[in-house]
Amino acid sequence: MAAPKSLIFQLHQHWEVVEQFTRLSREYPAFDFRMLEQVINQYKNKDTDGNAVLTSLVNAEILQPINRSSDYQLNTLVVDFVRGLTQEHELGLSAVLKARVDAIKDATSQVLEGLDGSDNDLLRTGASRLSELVRKITQQLTQDKQAIFEIAELAKSADTSVPIERRYREVLEVYDQYVEPMNEMMDSGLGGSFYPLLEKAEEALDEAVDILSMRGSLYQQRLAMRQIAYQVKDLRYHGRVIAQQCAATLLPLREEARQHNQLSAVISKQLSQVRKKGLVRGLSTSGFPVWKGSRITKVQLGNEVRELMAEFMNFEPSSIPFPDEDDAPTSPMINWVDEELLREQLLDALPLENLMAWLAKNYQHLPDAELLRLYHELTRAPQWESTLGANSNTTRLNTIAVTYHPHELKTLAGSTKTKDVDNAN
Repeated sequence: MAAPKSLIFQLHQHWEVVEQFTRLSREYPAFDFRMLEQVINQYKNKDTDGNAVLTSLVNAEILQPINRSSDYQLNTLVVDFVRGLTQEHELGLSAVLKARVDAIKDATSQVLEGLDGSDNDLLRTGASRLSELVRKITQQLTQDKQAIFEIAELAKSADTSVPIERRYREVLEVYDQYVEPMNEMMDSGLGGSFYPLLEKAEEALDEAVDILSMRGSLYQQRLAMRQIAYQVKDLRYHGRVIAQQCAATLLPLREEARQHNQLSAVISKQLSQVRKKGLVRGLSTSGFPVWKGSRITKVQLGNEVRELMAEFMNFEPSSIPFPDEDDAPTSPMINWVDEELLREQLLDALPLENLMAWLAKNYQHLPDAELLRLYHELTRAPQWESTLGANSNTTRLNTIAVTYHPHELKTLAGSTKTKDVDNAN
């Protein structure tokens, strides 16, 4: 393995050459000597010798010779480093992402066991493992998102003369093999594993921070737990966002590929010919299968349908005269009490402190609704003076109890009762 400083220095000196080799490595797993010279001479500095550049790259192990061959290949570390800087990642496997997510469960168990047993080493190991898993999952999600965006752009910018099923073949494969499994894993319901595992890890880290605070642990240890909990929370949010972005990027292309496959293209072309030339000239009989039957099928109406149609044709509606309007009998109004006699009795009983109590006592046989009607009319009568009391009172009628402010009735000033006038005469 070459020294890191030497490798980084050669990347700095010949970055354009290494970047071009990284792009070509998608199509060519190995490079022969002629291709190496062609790329180096095209992208090297003008004042640099091509053989010297090739020797430097080989000595720094950026280019590694392949066993039993004269060809060279790029160092895998260099490929990952350059693709990470240029945002040109290869799409990872959903199984690797799922395995890393499942590993969070074991790391969370280590954190909980360290808390229960007061084992700081086990707690620190579980937390460090959680941090490393979160970092790798975040990095893979970011790289996969960039790779999916690049796949979509390549599919959109491909030659339109190529059939759409060939242009979008990689899009369909990526959606079926990566996006759908990732959506199932990211499901927040019972079927998903991403959110429940991260939620348990977050709860375990929060509990660890609280317990370490109560035990009086070092501030650096509590701060490390809190920072890892923040990373887990951030991963839950970014995982959902990245899954939505990937699905939103590939789903329209997938639907377009399904709608414009070869069969639909042929059908659309045939329908256009029928619209332009008509059904007879648009469909050529020579293209039909030879085993097509020429027998004509006839449909005949049954006797039941014939009889029913004959009845409909001879149907004559019958006229039904409407009955004449008859005057409805008018029911006479019910007079429950002689109001003139009641007013005379009330005038003789003045003054009264409670009109409702007097009515309930003297006319108990009347319905409650009639008693209430008489009460409201008598309080507004001009024959006496009506005053509303300040305190409420409750009176029990036949079926209901009424709570109200009683009206007090008095004789009008300057008037005399009828009975006193008769006695005076």
